Amino acid sequence: MKILAVDDNFVNRRLLQKIVIGYGDVDHASDGIDAVAAITMSIEEQDPYDLVLLDVLMPNMDGIEVLQSIRSLEKLNGISPSNGVKIIMVTASSSVKHVMTAFREGCESYITKPITKDKVLNEMIKLKLIHDSK
Repeated sequence: MKILAVDDNFVNRRLLQKIVIGYGDVDHASDGIDAVAAITMSIEEQDPYDLVLLDVLMPNMDGIEVLQSIRSLEKLNGISPSNGVKIIMVTASSSVKHVMTAFREGCESYITKPITKDKVLNEMIKLKLIHDSK
């Protein structure tokens, strides 16, 4: 599995990486601009990401804008919504507006911080990216 962890906070990026490293190759981006560049490159190289863990509140380009850009890139490249990257929003914001906007724009899941291994892995199981080991 190919995974992209996007968060402007270094500690959060490292934590996400530690949680998912056993499930695939993990790249990371410190802001939305780098995230969109990574997604664009992966699509151009025909080696798209399987999962993006995406912070909502970031400088320069927030997670909702990144989400919109990813879905637009997929559409432009003929990637159907059912075959697109799975996106889990990971954020401190539990604002109903942020949650509803994220789902409307095409995310598959939404986790509120603090980030825990159980939260991330449970969502990956729900999305059928990994199997429940219990």
